[in-house]
Amino acid sequence: MKKYIYTYLLFILLLTSCGTTLKVTSDASSTGNHNFTREEYIETFYPIAVQQMEKHGIPASITLAQGILESNSGNSALARKTNNHFCIKADKRWKGDKYLAPDRGGNFYFRVYENAYDSYEDHSLFLTQSKRYEGLFKLKKKDYKGWAKGLKAAGYAEDEKYPSKLISLIERYNLHRYDSYSYRNIPEIVKRHSEMTVKGKREIYIANELLYIIADNGDNLKSLAKETGLSKSKILKYNDLYKGYEIRKGDILYLEKKNSKAQKQHIIHKAQKNESLHSISQKYGIRLKKLLDMNPQYKQEKALEVGDILRLR
Repeated sequence: MKKYIYTYLLFILLLTSCGTTLKVTSDASSTGNHNFTREEYIETFYPIAVQQMEKHGIPASITLAQGILESNSGNSALARKTNNHFCIKADKRWKGDKYLAPDRGGNFYFRVYENAYDSYEDHSLFLTQSKRYEGLFKLKKKDYKGWAKGLKAAGYAEDEKYPSKLISLIERYNLHRYDSYSYRNIPEIVKRHSEMTVKGKREIYIANELLYIIADNGDNLKSLAKETGLSKSKILKYNDLYKGYEIRKGDILYLEKKNSKAQKQHIIHKAQKNESLHSISQKYGIRLKKLLDMNPQYKQEKALEVGDILRLR
């Protein structure tokens, strides 16, 4: 499975992502929120900020605070249209696409990125490759207050309150804890979720510690196989679907093999109207065969009825 997830991560490097979210739940739902809360933004982007810190020497707390402030946690019009999370303008050095937008009483060209990850990388390069920010890199990595004040002094922002705003965000959300993190020690599943969301084009969800997506209009088995890097047979197998099944909008589709039981907080399930054994297995991320093993009465062609109690673990 790791091979397919890795392929998927490589593919979504090419796709736009700003405005996607990562929703973590203990059971799967076919609806999602299209705006980041600050907490969601932090959880999604902190592994990238830590990675940038190790690569370029910029405190993760500063990168995250700037991302939150400059992009309104990924929800600003500029971030959504251009994947620009740091309001970096397109100066003469910029060779990529640019976007004209209003800023402080005028209209300016801003840099356009393929995805939000590229914005984070370019933010690091913007700081490391400019002489006016050289003094910042003489500060200690954990001196977020020095960095906040130094950014303003070097001309990153005109707002006199810029340092205090960054410091307030860092202390309110305890972002400075990430300045002590090692990317290597971040759980692999967290890094994987972060990259898939930051570099992907659609919302990525987690249920029962498994990744899943929700089918939309126009999705079909062939297009999803191309997007995810999974074979059509794998998509069918992972989701207990039969050959010839036509993908429908709202379908929950797991990107990896489902588990043999639900999470600890889900011991039983009371059947609701219009539910099936398959839909219940999808809701909790359980392989259909394992759900049947725990509820053998349904192996004898007993019909599922509203109010039936099913074991989930």
